[in-house]
Amino acid sequence: MPRARHQRQCRHPHSVIESHADHRATVEYLRKTARPCIVIAAGGMCAGGRIVNYLKALMPDPRTDILFVGYQAAGTPGREILEAAKQKWETGGRPSIDLDGGTYPLRAAVHTISGYSAHADQRDLVEFVEGITVPPKTIRLVHGEEEARTALAGVLAEKGYLVE
Repeated sequence: MPRARHQRQCRHPHSVIESHADHRATVEYLRKTARPCIVIAAGGMCAGGRIVNYLKALMPDPRTDILFVGYQAAGTPGREILEAAKQKWETGGRPSIDLDGGTYPLRAAVHTISGYSAHADQRDLVEFVEGITVPPKTIRLVHGEEEARTALAGVLAEKGYLVE
């Protein structure tokens, strides 16, 4: 992308990056210039997609802030970043993150806002099951962390559902 066009796009407060080439050019531009920006990316747990490129380029820069909105599951890069940031804050250490086949220092500040999630909580899941017209014969819980699955299984069993 020509530099002048790229700069005009990045200055617009609601720029949308559509092509992969524009995305790569934007990541490189932000890495080189350290211009202020907010990247909004639906990166889930940071295990794939464009967010990985932003993290690799900007996570080593102490001028960067990373904001997680919602849950980051155990064993994902998002959780690793959160735990490394906590360790950095508690011990003053200099953690690194393994991401996409490389290791990157975490010098960015990391923040989290809890309470926002596209996933249903236990109450919502129980209400969903109770709202099924013909109750299921068996419920198999296959997603989520072990502790949460076990707790949900207990609540469903107390309500008379067969949970495997």
